[in-house]
Parts: sequence; structure tokens; C-alpha cells
Amino acid sequence: MPASYYNPVATYFGCGSLNHLASLTGGQRVALVTFPEARALGLIDRVQALLGERLVYVIEDVQPNPDVAQLRATYERFWREAGDCEVVLAVGGGSAIDTAKALIVGSESGCFDQFLAVLGGAEPDPAYCKSLIAAPTTAGTGSEVTPWATLWDSAQQRKYSLHLHCTWPTAAIIDPELMLTVPLAVTISTGLDALSHALESIWNVNANPISDTFAISAIEDILECLPQLVHDLTNSELRSRMALAALKAGMAFSNTRTALAHSISYEMTLRHGLPHGIACSFTLPYVLGLAWGQDAARDRALQRVFGSGLEHGQQQLRAFLHRLEVKTEFADYGVTDIEAQEMIQHAMQGARGKNFIGSRAA
Repeated sequence: MPASYYNPVATYFGCGSLNHLASLTGGQRVALVTFPEARALGLIDRVQALLGERLVYVIEDVQPNPDVAQLRATYERFWREAGDCEVVLAVGGGSAIDTAKALIVGSESGCFDQFLAVLGGAEPDPAYCKSLIAAPTTAGTGSEVTPWATLWDSAQQRKYSLHLHCTWPTAAIIDPELMLTVPLAVTISTGLDALSHALESIWNVNANPISDTFAISAIEDILECLPQLVHDLTNSELRSRMALAALKAGMAFSNTRTALAHSISYEMTLRHGLPHGIACSFTLPYVLGLAWGQDAARDRALQRVFGSGLEHGQQQLRAFLHRLEVKTEFADYGVTDIEAQEMIQHAMQGARGKNFIGSRAA
């Protein structure tokens, strides 16, 4: 069966690749979106040195899991004060990049309610967007090479997925030097997010041999590298390997989207406050069991990682997660068996859950 693959993001990888920023932006005016600690880490000064007067605006208060209630003021202020910039540069983890994707989407007079209408699917794609360059500071999000942004509405217990043609970044800069100061907990959580991206792209109805190539390589690298990195956080070689693995995982799910483990994770984050990387990875051994035997081609891809036995694969995943001190049962997070089964069935019916090969038999 013929396979197709599409990813329009110009990608730059390697230590020092942030220096491409000046040539990528040309004579354009740039707004920077980043996280609160970025200034103390010297990241804002570094971007300023590369761009000079072309850096015209800075948003440095992005919080984890961007919520529409908080985003409203940021969005309206951005379009009021920096509406004439041509490029938005996101430097940070998934939350910074997802926030930047929301900001680039144009609306009449910077009206946030009109943006919400686009986000909710009530209005068509906007007539204009700004360009986005994404430079991740964590190895995990994959958002730098995908069009999706996850936005939350905690008041309504709802999760949105922003996905427009214009929310593909024009360029991704993966510079492992930006990741050397990432703390332990974030290193683990984001690394497990990348592992989940890769596995989810395999047990996926949209999978193909091209996405499998990226995914299998990413899984092998993460299983070997992440346990080493947690004991040597400033090791530039290990940081580079994880950055590349996360990039490959992003390239895989940029074409397949995620599946059941992510669908479950949204409820775990909304109901129980679990960090995204943990929420989408603690069920991986369980979901592997649901996936195994559903599709011969998918089994062959999984066997390239875990060998021929399901039990061995589940044991390997559980041991890997436990080694990182991540618990792997719903009960470990205060979820009863009844709630867990209800959550799984609800997740199966979600947009991401329907990507899971096992959803066809549910």
C-alpha cells in the first residue's frame, strides 16, 4: 500500500544552531515568547544579541498548560502592542510553543473571542497568521515540528487542540545547548512525552513505514539514553541524543497524531493535575497490551523494539518507567478501577482515541 509523508518545517539541529536565527528572520521584526526563568538563564539576552533591534516585543510569563482564561489578556495585549511584527519566536517547552501558536492566529482587532471561535471550529481558518519559529528548550514536546497546540479550559474541564495550516512552524531550531539546564523532573517528564509520541505513532491507524522509521529509532534511543541522562544532566552528548530522539518522535507523530495514551492523559491532567509527560506515559505498558495482536503490520513494528513477546515488552516498559520512579498503575494516582475503566472507554471515543488501532474492536 503506498505511503505518504508531509512535514513542511525547515529543521535545524545541533549545538549552536540557535545562531541560524538571524538569517532565518532576515529584516523582519520579531516577538519572543518564552518562560519566566528564561531571563535569569540568559536566553533573552542571547536572542537580543542575535536579533538586535529586530526583537521588538517579549512575552516572558508563559505558564505550564496554557489556559484560555489566562491567554485572553496575553493575546489581546500582544495584538495591540506587537501586531505589526512579522515573526513570533517561541523559546521554551511545549507550553511556550503552544502559546506562540495561539498568538500567531490573526483575528479582527485582536479579538480573543474570535480566536476562540476559530479554536472551537465555529469559524473557518483565519485570513492571516504570523510566521512562527520554534526553538525548544526541552527534549519531548515535538510541537516544533507539528501544527498542533494544546490549550486548556480548566473552568469548563475541557481541552482544545489548535490545528491550522498556518500553525505549522516555518522553522524549528533544535539546539541541545538550550537544554543543559533543564531540571531532573522536567527532563524525565518531557523525555517520557517523547517516548509516548513515538509509541503512539506506531499503534496508530495513520501509521506507515515512513513514520515507523522515525518512531522506532526514537524509542530505541530514549530507552537507552534517558536513564543515563537522569544521572548526568549536564552531559552535552546525552542531551544531544535525547534532543534528536525527541525530534524523531515529533516527526513521527506529526503525520499520525497521537492515540489512546494521550487521550487518557487529558483526563488525568484535568481531573488529577498530573504533569503531561507522566499522564501520557504511565499507561504505556497497559496500552501496549491493548495494541498487541490488533494489526499484523503494527505488531511487526512493535516487535522490532520489544521482540516477539507481549509480556516481555510490557515488563520492559514497566521496568524502564519504574527505573525513572514513575508509577504505572491508575491506583497509584488515586484512580479507582471503576473510574479508570470509565476514563479508558471515554478516551477511546475521543479524537485521539479513535486513532488507536484497538479502538476498532472496542
